[in-house]
Amino acid sequence: MYDVSEKLSSASKASVDTLVNMANTAFGGMERLAALNLNAARTLMEDGAARTRALLEVKDVKSLVSLQSMMAQPGLQKATVYSRSVCRIAADTQEALSEVVEGQVSEFSQSASQALDEAAKRAPPGSDLGVNAMRSALAAAGSAYDSMIKASKQVAEMAEATLAVASVANSSRKPV
Repeated sequence: MYDVSEKLSSASKASVDTLVNMANTAFGGMERLAALNLNAARTLMEDGAARTRALLEVKDVKSLVSLQSMMAQPGLQKATVYSRSVCRIAADTQEALSEVVEGQVSEFSQSASQALDEAAKRAPPGSDLGVNAMRSALAAAGSAYDSMIKASKQVAEMAEATLAVASVANSSRKPV
């Protein structure tokens, strides 16, 4: 006998587990981002204090110009490292969430296919057209999902490549 209530209960439990897993993954990414931001704020404050002290010690215009050019490059490098770190955290979190979703979609696809097979066995004669339409819709949804995942991975790769090019350009720049 095909027990629908048991299947629904099992699917509901799996959905709750998936939701909790996704929430924990998102919170992990937010925790990493918060830690990065706190460290960046601490470093910014310490650098600001050091720059203020250095500016207070300047005695002439030549020293001021020299100090300004020395201060500009590390700030630009730190901004690039920070941006790269934010992108890495976002990419890692997105990848972890994608894995959870991919597993859920795969599991759903299998369950739906099994349910269609079971329905086809029990369906009255002539209903195979409806079953085939459902299988076609399921295949189209799977294809659309695959395309979406590929596109999001390409966007993440392009963002990382752009940051890599920017960091190379910034590191090859000489202080003024």
